[in-house]
Amino acid sequence: MSTPVIGKVGIWSMELRFGDRAQALEATAELDELGYGALWVPGGIDSGVLADMEALLQASRRMVIASGILNIWKHEPADVAAWFKGLGEAEKARLLLGIGVSHGPIIGERWSKPLEATGRFLDGLEAGGMAMDHVCLAALGPKMVALSGERTAGAHPYLVTPEHTAQAREILGPGKLLAPEQGVVIEADPAKARTLALGAVEHYARLPNYRNNWKRLGFEDAEIDACSDRLLHALFAIGSVEAAAERVRAHLDAGSDHVCLQVIVDREAGFAPLRRHWRDLAEALL
Repeated sequence: MSTPVIGKVGIWSMELRFGDRAQALEATAELDELGYGALWVPGGIDSGVLADMEALLQASRRMVIASGILNIWKHEPADVAAWFKGLGEAEKARLLLGIGVSHGPIIGERWSKPLEATGRFLDGLEAGGMAMDHVCLAALGPKMVALSGERTAGAHPYLVTPEHTAQAREILGPGKLLAPEQGVVIEADPAKARTLALGAVEHYARLPNYRNNWKRLGFEDAEIDACSDRLLHALFAIGSVEAAAERVRAHLDAGSDHVCLQVIVDREAGFAPLRRHWRDLAEALL
């Protein structure tokens, strides 16, 4: 098999996995019609992402369904490989498994060295007959990015900048998938926009993997602790659809193959504002 063709722009959405199921499936069908290349959903700390991805596959006809990410501590690689092999050929062709090692503070005592743990999981997938060109890694640091290119289709970095994209492409070289997530806050009021961006990042700012990556990009501990405006504007495209489009172009110019946009809205607002923004972004980008 070959790596799924995911186009240049996709959508990353927590709501499509954890929101109201009927509305999520209806929105998935619309995203497919709008022309997005891929739909990315989080794995989280539960083990239900594979079943949810199947439901999204059934709700769509064309676009790739991808995990961003499947947590290696919540799954056995042999089970994941068997699940993939049990899908129909049409479903397999539209599936991409982004896998990741998660974070020590979340996993607790089971946590072990990220590169070694990821390598063991990849060994298990290969032993189970998984099509490794349908796998990518949540890679931030240079060594994990390199591993993603050596053993999978490529890398799916989260909460990164175009500068990180350029560095990752240099490590990966040509021919390997690079599909960063990009947060988008479509809000003209600076105070409201900051509140939305802060809500989307403050949890991650306490996790070592992200902090270390941002420090490699030139941010100081104090900036990260405060979630400074400089950090927020580096991580999120804030303001307008045009700002989002400009950031997508910056990632593509830096070497990404695909950018998955996560639209940040008030979590209590439901699907209506998300779907409006997704339509506007599709008109600007697709």
